[in-house]
Amino acid sequence: PLFQETIRDAGLNKYLFEMANIRDQNTWVHMNEPDLATKKAKDLVRMAVAKAALVEPLHQVSLDIKKSILIVGGGVAGMEAALTAANHGVDVHLVEKTGTLGGIAKNLNATWKGEKVQDYLEDLIGRAKASESIQLYLDTEVKKTTGSMGNFVTTIAKNGDNKHIPIEHGAAILCTGGMEYKPNEFLYAEDPNVLTHLDMDAALREEDERLDKASAIVFIQCVGSRNDENPFCSKVCCTHSLKSALALKKKDRRKRVYVVYRDIRSYGFREDLYKEARELGVLFIRYDLEKMPKLRKDTNGDLELTVIDHVLQMEVKINPDLVVLASGIVPGDNKDLFEKFKVPTNSEGFLVEAHAKLRPVDFASDGLFVAGLAHYPKPLEESIAQARAAVARAMTIVSRDSLMVGGVVADVTPEKCAVCLTCVRTCPYDIPYIHADGYAQIDASECHGCGACVAECPGKAIKLNHFTDQQILAKTDALFEEA
Repeated sequence: PLFQETIRDAGLNKYLFEMANIRDQNTWVHMNEPDLATKKAKDLVRMAVAKAALVEPLHQVSLDIKKSILIVGGGVAGMEAALTAANHGVDVHLVEKTGTLGGIAKNLNATWKGEKVQDYLEDLIGRAKASESIQLYLDTEVKKTTGSMGNFVTTIAKNGDNKHIPIEHGAAILCTGGMEYKPNEFLYAEDPNVLTHLDMDAALREEDERLDKASAIVFIQCVGSRNDENPFCSKVCCTHSLKSALALKKKDRRKRVYVVYRDIRSYGFREDLYKEARELGVLFIRYDLEKMPKLRKDTNGDLELTVIDHVLQMEVKINPDLVVLASGIVPGDNKDLFEKFKVPTNSEGFLVEAHAKLRPVDFASDGLFVAGLAHYPKPLEESIAQARAAVARAMTIVSRDSLMVGGVVADVTPEKCAVCLTCVRTCPYDIPYIHADGYAQIDASECHGCGACVAECPGKAIKLNHFTDQQILAKTDALFEEA
């Protein structure tokens, strides 16, 4: 970019440029072989000159940027993102497919630090509804989205309503959330005394009389996680169980509370919860996947849990009054939505960022971002941090007035196109499409210039500007010429 800007300042088209990088690609890597390095330098210069003779000026066009952000999902991540953007003076369109805001957080009692989630959520919802910069669409779903970074048009509609509303926006953040795994094991839904994490939170919140009557409570970890069906760790279950176990113990020290686990993953300062639970008398029994705990009803109809203690190598039987299953987090049912935005998911169904370290909230397609449980299971504070990070990235787009597009992009020759769909299948960004006139078309404003479609096209109907076949062949011919 530095050399191209220098060329532009001199009054030339910035694409009339070719670089022979004899420092990075030659001098530094062959510093101990001066003779061979000199020969290679001559080759690199000769190749650059050969291509420079064929380069042509390329032109970019300026597109105005729509100064608003679309946020899909009205959970904690979605509302935090909306309020963060609104505080920066950006108009926000917040779309939630259900009739209420809050997402899965509506079922939580407290964070691992003891902060009241419902109080926080009530305040968050109130601020989101009161903000003049946030246009809220409840009970609404995305029907279609088109366009590219800075110039998206997304069509939404109320559930059950045929009236479609187009929204113009410069960026979009997907915060569609996740949901609790509903177990089909350990007698769940068969016995009323078998609960999930969220059921236990509700029981604690409502002061369910079953908690007072229960003298023995067992928590079973990794239900619906770290198995063949869902091989990932849900990250929050161990801490959630520790918090619930502590709440029960503090309410009545006489209660016998057991945690049957594979691994306790209370990372960071959450380790203090584990230590406190041990000090209060919570018993921890480890199991492995080959010897899963078994829960059944005995002849009297009472629950009986059998687990192999890995230290004693003996069978331990417990007769719990309540069993709490640490059910994991699974992706929400949003496959159709993700296909509309052309964003990728992993084998488990969670959204995949462009790069875990370099672009942790970006998608490969520019202008689209991710936050919250839609990306991966995570605690509340991490969802909030990710939502704010996604807004920070979106602001780099909507804070600008215009966007330059074009230049080094793929270009289709219609007469050569056989409509074989190879480019459609190959493009990692899902940019090519078949035009109504019967040939492939690539939108210059969306193309990333990666050249994948150019390499794969069997009919040579696509060229990559600034890297045409003629230019590349000229470089290879120059390489093998006599110096």
